[in-house]
Amino acid sequence: MPVPTSNDIVQMIFQAGPMVRFVLLLLLFFSITSWAIIFAKYRTIRRARKESANFLDLFWNSPGLSEAFAASKRLRYSPIARVFRVAFIELKKVNKSQSSSAPGGDDVTDEASLSQKMVAVDNIKRALRRAVNMELTGLGKALSFLATTGNTTPFIGLFGTVWGIMNAFRGIGLRGSASLAVVAPGISEALIATAAGLAAAIPAVVAYNYFTNKVRVLESEMHIFSADFLNLIERDLIRQKTIG
Repeated sequence: MPVPTSNDIVQMIFQAGPMVRFVLLLLLFFSITSWAIIFAKYRTIRRARKESANFLDLFWNSPGLSEAFAASKRLRYSPIARVFRVAFIELKKVNKSQSSSAPGGDDVTDEASLSQKMVAVDNIKRALRRAVNMELTGLGKALSFLATTGNTTPFIGLFGTVWGIMNAFRGIGLRGSASLAVVAPGISEALIATAAGLAAAIPAVVAYNYFTNKVRVLESEMHIFSADFLNLIERDLIRQKTIG
């Protein structure tokens, strides 16, 4: 039995009914958009992982937070660097507020000072949590489209196949003939929709699982860094250290 060539497949697509052609166009849209998202996300997440690793080395080897903050501005794609910058700015605000509100007398008790420092730690903790959530939102952007493509395109293709087979059997009934030569072309045209649906769904599902795993790793790294950074700040505030 001869194998259909690419020209035969293209010819079957153009000879398909209006509904099947509409389904194929819809699947083409899903496929093109999914591949655009895949290439863009791969590039973004690869840069994020590389620059995050560079930032962690830079942060732990920097002589101070101010130096790490200045150097982190060059790492535009690192979510951990952006989380650090948000927390550092909040820390500067806390230190400035404490310096301006500190009374000049000796009537400030240790208990009041400790309470003020705990409030400052809570503010920095909220800033870290908010920054991590914002970064996760950005990293997960457009991944839902890949999930939607993987879940729906097989059914869209199946719908086109069912519709095409319905038309094929309707044509058989009108012609009054059920030979293989009459049935096969209509069914083969209809099955193209299922193949197109699977062709759109499989890369989308593989990419979605891959990117979800990478985002989960970055999320874990952000949480670990946030906890480490918060521990450093708590020790500095308790020892009454300030940043420059």
